[in-house]
Amino acid sequence: MPALSLRKKQVLLLALFFIIVISGLVVWQLLPSTQNHSAHQKLQPVHVTGITRPSYDVIVTGTDPEGIMAAVSAARNGLSVLLVDGKNRDIFGGLLTLGWLNSLDNNYSPKQQPLTGKHNFLNKGLFQEWYDQIEGTSFDVNTAANVFHKMVANEKNIDVLLKVRKMEPLMEGSRVAGLRVEKEDRTVQDVPSKVLIDATQDADIAAAAHVPYTFGREDIGEPDARMAVTVVFKMSGVTQQIWDSFGQHKDSGVDKMSAWGFPEAKDYVSSDPARVKLRGLNIGRQNDGTILINAMHIYEVNPLTPESVQAGLAIGRKEAPLMAAFLKNKFKEFKDLEYAGTAPELYIRESRHIMGEYRLKMTDLMENRNFDDAIAYGSYEVDIQSTSPDYPGAILMKPQAYGVPFRCLVPQQIDGLLVVGRSASYDSLPHGSARVVPLGMATGQAAGAAAKLAIDKAVSLRELSRSKEDITQLRALLKQQGMDLQMPDIHKPEYAKHPDYPGLLAAVSMFITSGNYHNKSFDLDGSSNAKRFANQLSQVKKAHREYFKGNPQAAAAVMAKPEKKPLSLGQAAYTIALAAGIETTPDHALKELKKRKWLRDETVSEIKDPNALTNGECFMLIRDVVELYAGVKYK
Repeated sequence: MPALSLRKKQVLLLALFFIIVISGLVVWQLLPSTQNHSAHQKLQPVHVTGITRPSYDVIVTGTDPEGIMAAVSAARNGLSVLLVDGKNRDIFGGLLTLGWLNSLDNNYSPKQQPLTGKHNFLNKGLFQEWYDQIEGTSFDVNTAANVFHKMVANEKNIDVLLKVRKMEPLMEGSRVAGLRVEKEDRTVQDVPSKVLIDATQDADIAAAAHVPYTFGREDIGEPDARMAVTVVFKMSGVTQQIWDSFGQHKDSGVDKMSAWGFPEAKDYVSSDPARVKLRGLNIGRQNDGTILINAMHIYEVNPLTPESVQAGLAIGRKEAPLMAAFLKNKFKEFKDLEYAGTAPELYIRESRHIMGEYRLKMTDLMENRNFDDAIAYGSYEVDIQSTSPDYPGAILMKPQAYGVPFRCLVPQQIDGLLVVGRSASYDSLPHGSARVVPLGMATGQAAGAAAKLAIDKAVSLRELSRSKEDITQLRALLKQQGMDLQMPDIHKPEYAKHPDYPGLLAAVSMFITSGNYHNKSFDLDGSSNAKRFANQLSQVKKAHREYFKGNPQAAAAVMAKPEKKPLSLGQAAYTIALAAGIETTPDHALKELKKRKWLRDETVSEIKDPNALTNGECFMLIRDVVELYAGVKYK
């Protein structure tokens, strides 16, 4: 018996040894590798068919990723498609392949699958089909362009026309009925269509058709504010050892294809500080030993003016080699790298925001809101990039997941047209999340399928958007074609449990506060002060200047160090009154606001300490006065 017992122990120990070894191997396999074994591809030439039909079911304008997805989606639904581009392009992919934005801002599902080692993205569909053929979260631009090309070339009912000199919508009353193109040889041709999908970066066709839109941050009272543009630049000579060293730098990270960090890059001294600066680095790897660096911010570029765009490119091309030299001298990880050129096109983040049947709002993201007509889902943080050298930008908040209604693609006033990509119907602040290309690709797929339904049912796109039955059918069709339109399970965020949450919704919508990546910087219970509240009312004034015509800063101007003074209820009321142009005194302002019924009794009564208001209590006061005086509800 003792011998048998020893034998059992040996067997158990051996089994335990194998379990440990196998577990170790599994864990080792799941550890992210930084090795990239992908081969560099030669660019495949795009087959330009020209216009081969007298008319098309669908015309797609723009060969950015959103346009490629729209064309492929429409074609796979049996429609004849003309894919047209009005830039001097030889390849597909636009911003990703010619703007060299080779690192994706992905929409990750709240439910990840760590044991598989694979990312779980929202939407899937054609985006996932494309993503599965590239290198990863960053990619070689040749690989990406070739996959786009293959997806288009595989659809025999897509005709391709590139390098048109001009394109403008053919109008029949208020309906887009096709496209007039001036081709490269200067001949002009009218091409009728049943549906036109505008996938140009700036919604150029929609604007030409007189679709209403806002520009930049015009919708919150800052018409001259828009996100900086970028010239991506290249450096060569990257070995595996150098690549791995990027991840060892303080506050930096690396995976197989992406690197990020080097926050000290902001110390770069610009040759033109008013127009261009350097921030921390976003680095995408190529398969030929080069990297693409997205870190340059260029200001005062109007995306709608060709001369301004060319001037922006010139600024970037002048500054890029200087920035590369700085990186070589500043960081030991870059000392052996060489400058290797700039992207052919600007990375433009923001221009037009069309007015659609629905306009995506910040409250939708704060609420993680789903919609019956959601045709895509987003989860990327609300990334408001720098708008001037003095403003570094902000992460407004991070949603878990939110739906994008089909109505956001349907422009007001004009029929026969859908708009996809960053210029769809999003307010400027939620656009900071919804502008990302993977989400735009999902809207492109949805637009192609919607065109099929509208044509088959002989209804307008607007009628389709208003029909519950048709929308249910559209969502079912998209699911059949590989899209995941199940709203992820989400939990109620902590900020939404706070009693001052209604005020927070108003404050975020007017860009008065931000929560950062983890939504913990709203600081609702933190103490406010007289200066901060005056600044907040100045922002309210921008957003609603027809109602707030006074000077809120005057309320704090008479104080010594108002940023150090706790904010009393009387001082807050006085600041509001001055912002609204009311002549009163600090002692009588609260009574005046109550008399005008601009503040709710419960808002005032729930203030814990009238001599020291919190940030959340301030937001509630702002919510009240904007709603009860200006008539605007943020909900």
